[in-house]
Amino acid sequence: MTQILHKIRAWLYDNMLTENPNDYVARVNSERSLSVNDICESAVARGGADVSAAAMEHAVNLFLKEMGYRLCDGFSINTGWFTASVHIKGVFNNPQESFNPQKHKVLFEFHQGSTLRKELELVNVEIVGVAETGAMIAQVNDVKTGSINDLLTPNRNLIISGHKIKIAGDSATNGIYFVNNDTQEISKVDPTDIITNNPSELIIVIPALATGAYRLEVTTQYGGNSKQLLKEPRTATFDRTLTVQ
Repeated sequence: MTQILHKIRAWLYDNMLTENPNDYVARVNSERSLSVNDICESAVARGGADVSAAAMEHAVNLFLKEMGYRLCDGFSINTGWFTASVHIKGVFNNPQESFNPQKHKVLFEFHQGSTLRKELELVNVEIVGVAETGAMIAQVNDVKTGSINDLLTPNRNLIISGHKIKIAGDSATNGIYFVNNDTQEISKVDPTDIITNNPSELIIVIPALATGAYRLEVTTQYGGNSKQLLKEPRTATFDRTLTVQ
């Protein structure tokens, strides 16, 4: 019998991507995102590391930097824990057409490796129950690239699917925001760039964001009834990092 070493807690949410009112999707109840430093400190605390956390973090950062460098040279990476490769997206209309950054994109793809896949046998999932939700972002679709929950194309359309995400109410804080993970600079979507404003779907024009990683936030007083709004705005934060390349 396989020994269970890990436990994942998950809440059930209404599946807003189907017409079935009785099906749900599970979302992991993640406490927070761990940095390289957090993982190195954990490895030392658990006794699984024979070097200091600082030494491990230094070595890991050197590895990741070199991995990124080699990926940019067109190499594929297989660590056992994950694989990484570089791909070119876009159509070339004839054999003589050159790469055009305005038309073609270079993308990195990461997938779980065989070693990490084996760890799944040691994981137990505990369904906590049906979540009591306010606004919740389930998925975003970058229309230009077709990317799901990953890329953002400035000045092009983004489809945001979710639950109770309609922008409603007179609070000045209501709206759709992109927050730069590094600088914490906040870019609010102009209200005139909100094309569709429904409880389960927003379609917007992405602001002219600079290259970087962003988190998406939707703040609204909509609580399920347009005639009776919430007294205070509530913010739904998407649990995936979105990237402008």
